[in-house]
Amino acid sequence: MNKIALVLAIIGCLNWGLVGLFKFDLVGWIFGGTDAIISRIIFVIVALAGIWLINLLFKPLDHRD
Repeated sequence: MNKIALVLAIIGCLNWGLVGLFKFDLVGWIFGGTDAIISRIIFVIVALAGIWLINLLFKPLDHRD
């Protein structure tokens, strides 16, 4: 689950980077605009992945994960 959440968070980071640098929302562009329901669902899934990753801050480092 941590790896899936990490991949989703990376996608979100890249999208925010594009928004910040070029005012280009890749997720919105691919799925029909920022207001499209599928885009909003993806934004929520990415946000939930970020929230899930908060648990890593309180977990000891384990290289077997």
